[in-house]
Amino acid sequence: MPKSQIQHALAVRPLDKSGFIPLYYQIQRALMEKINSGELSTGDPLASEEELARVYRVSRMTARQALHGLKTSGFAFSQKGRGTFVTRPKLEKNIMHLRGFTEDMKHLGMVPSSKLLEQTVVNATEELAGKLKVEPNEVVMRLRRLRLADGIPMALEESNIPLRQFPGLDKISFAKQSLYYVLRESYGVRVAWADEVIEALPATREESELLTIPKKASILSISRTIMTTEETPIEVACSRYRGDRYKASIRVPTTTIE
Repeated sequence: MPKSQIQHALAVRPLDKSGFIPLYYQIQRALMEKINSGELSTGDPLASEEELARVYRVSRMTARQALHGLKTSGFAFSQKGRGTFVTRPKLEKNIMHLRGFTEDMKHLGMVPSSKLLEQTVVNATEELAGKLKVEPNEVVMRLRRLRLADGIPMALEESNIPLRQFPGLDKISFAKQSLYYVLRESYGVRVAWADEVIEALPATREESELLTIPKKASILSISRTIMTTEETPIEVACSRYRGDRYKASIRVPTTTIE
């Protein structure tokens, strides 16, 4: 954002200096309103402590508290030597609910979309065949997609599905189609549960470029094998979520606490 735009975004209402609401919180709330209204967008630079202090006529300590509040609330992040930038609070990935990306984003009130990176037929390796309970070298459809929400890259997904169980699946374009919708509606699949492994990993060069995040930035990696109600594995997949936009959540039953 050019300096002129920063100055425009700093157009402010006077603070209530005689009330009970702390000055830093009034500034923080004003900036959050600009973010929520779209006046400030994700990636836009925020004014510095010095600029906020000058415009709002407060101390630098008060301005620093306002920026700190934005960061702890998930609306901003700082980069050393560059400044503070607008972001959005992290989306919760509830790992106790087995939902596809499309359903997840719609549930959060966001518009999901996909960019198809690869849709090919490959031979299963021994490791993949073991997870899918098929013979080594049996054909599977490999599907790689960049998943976006409101046009912002959010995740990279790779799915491997045995074609013996789903003939013709590889003929369907999944650039816009929901994979799980097609499996459910066209093939009658009923998913029962999934085994998942969750890791925090550094982004590869390709992942950082596609997800538009810094090199080696943290990503939330979820590897899973999905099972049907007949205990048949139908998909081996790996999803790589942006660490700056996602956090995993889980509800632990009280019976596990002694």
